[in-house]
Amino acid sequence: MPPRINCSARSSVCRALQRTTSSQRPATVVFQSSKTASRHYASASVSPLPLGSLRLPDDYVPPTQPPSARRPDQRKSQLLRSYTALLRSMPLILFFQHNNLTAVEWAAIRRELRAALAKVPTPVVGPAGGAPVDISSGIELQVLRTRIFNVAFKIVEFFHPEAQSGKSNAYTHDLSATAYETISKTTVDENSAYGQISPLLVGPIAAVTFPAVSPAHLAAVLSVLAPSPPAFPAPSRKKNPGYYDLTAQSGLQKLIMVGGRIENKVFDHEGVKWVGGIEGGIEALRAQLVAMLQSAGLNLTTALEGHSKGLWLALESRRTQLEEESGGAKKEETSA
Repeated sequence: MPPRINCSARSSVCRALQRTTSSQRPATVVFQSSKTASRHYASASVSPLPLGSLRLPDDYVPPTQPPSARRPDQRKSQLLRSYTALLRSMPLILFFQHNNLTAVEWAAIRRELRAALAKVPTPVVGPAGGAPVDISSGIELQVLRTRIFNVAFKIVEFFHPEAQSGKSNAYTHDLSATAYETISKTTVDENSAYGQISPLLVGPIAAVTFPAVSPAHLAAVLSVLAPSPPAFPAPSRKKNPGYYDLTAQSGLQKLIMVGGRIENKVFDHEGVKWVGGIEGGIEALRAQLVAMLQSAGLNLTTALEGHSKGLWLALESRRTQLEEESGGAKKEETSA
């Protein structure tokens, strides 16, 4: 028995069934009566329009897939979108140059990195005073496609979608022609984040991404990937014998840290080490800032009160001196 179809949708169903039936087949309508109500069943009908004319306009734009300067179904386009999302969402990124690491060496390095991050204690207070969050599981080491990452960095740095909202028919996604034209016409400023770090992003590059700025986790990563005693010593052989495995050591020797991007600011090796050496993390910096502001206010209050106290003491000493002189003169007069 054919399926029951609502009468209001009869025309659209007829057009759909026409694609699978012959145009020479006559149309039939089946009616079946019952005790309560009549039911209508429809089959395919002949359409006066030929099938060749049933096509979308050439300038039709589907709402789920806006126009793109690059083919969105290609892997490079998806990598570009993932890199732009990575740069916008990760506040701390470390960049490393690598040289012909094998898959086994990458696996050994990631294993030692997870072991070092697992030893970092969970913070007592989370960001903005909320619940504590352990970011160890969100820290990842991944290999980058340097040219695609370079383009993504330029899009994040120089393309601002809100500035293009006033233009008509201007799409503002990362794969749009507007973004491509913007980065093509932009003159790179040497003082910008991209201008400072682009000379270092040459050759095979890997990145360690952090979902939040945590000096403790940064110190753990530096102790594994770029140890520099005494601030960031490598794990001891007794506590972590796997770190001194030949495969892990061979892979670590092929990694060189070239810099980092922290809160949209570019840091060299020494700057990254300075951030990782902050004891207590962000909460310690906030406490130091509060103490500095309190001490500055206390010093200002003391300085302002010091002048008034000095003036008061000078006047009091002068009054005492005058009283003593006047008292001595009265005694001389009475004795005379």
